[in-house]
Amino acid sequence: MIPKIIFGPAGRPINFKGPGYKASQYIKNEGLDAYEYQGGRGLKIGEKSARILKNNSNENNVLVSIHAPYFINLSSNKEKIIENSIDILFKAAQVADWMGAYRIVFHPGYYLKNNNSSFDKVNSLKIAISTIKKLFEKLDENNINNFCFAPETTGKKSQLGNLEEIIAICNEFDQFKPTIDFAHLYARNEGNIKTKQDFNSILSKLEDELNIDRLHCHFTRIEYSKSGEKRHHTLAESNFGLEPELLLKSLVENDFKATIICESPLLDEDALILKNIYENLI
Repeated sequence: MIPKIIFGPAGRPINFKGPGYKASQYIKNEGLDAYEYQGGRGLKIGEKSARILKNNSNENNVLVSIHAPYFINLSSNKEKIIENSIDILFKAAQVADWMGAYRIVFHPGYYLKNNNSSFDKVNSLKIAISTIKKLFEKLDENNINNFCFAPETTGKKSQLGNLEEIIAICNEFDQFKPTIDFAHLYARNEGNIKTKQDFNSILSKLEDELNIDRLHCHFTRIEYSKSGEKRHHTLAESNFGLEPELLLKSLVENDFKATIICESPLLDEDALILKNIYENLI
């Protein structure tokens, strides 16, 4: 049985020397229960290795997710980019099935611009939803149906993926659940997540508008500018804000099941710190 709130690294643990597809036993031995396989720079894993990862994670009761490549833009006005984005997510669904990933995390893309160079958020969202419908047609034609896409809240103000947009996309499709990257929300809102009530408001909005069995989350401390996200920081670098204890208190008090993937530079080490904070709350 999966614990109510679990933690794991975004990628191979920092001191693990083997291939990423064999990391689950190491992660479990550390005391963690989740693993997000990183395909951000390309899905280079083959079927054989992906199935080894699946078996390894099942044997060790580690919940696996996969991060799809970063070069996806579902809201582009260029047909070639749309076609490439569909192909990438199609392949991600295949790989996720091989490795038993319960979520396929991805960044939806970028806003189009109006004639006055402001962001055209409405049409960008419409194009993204239309693109996903085309993706579903391709998946259906190839009899791929065992997947759950998890569009992620994004960190830059130029990116499609604020909280409301992610909710809208997930409401449109049955096999979509959100990835809530709290650091990205913090960055694109210029640090305006400061209290437990701020976290409560996010969770309440998700609970009111979506049917979520287990909330998939990303967490790290983060540095931002007026444009949004700049870089990730370790939990020890407390001057960069976003307090983990407040998030964890909010999740506990609102009775959420959650997977929290740590994206700090210290990955699994900071994931263990998050787990320790959580265990001191319950």
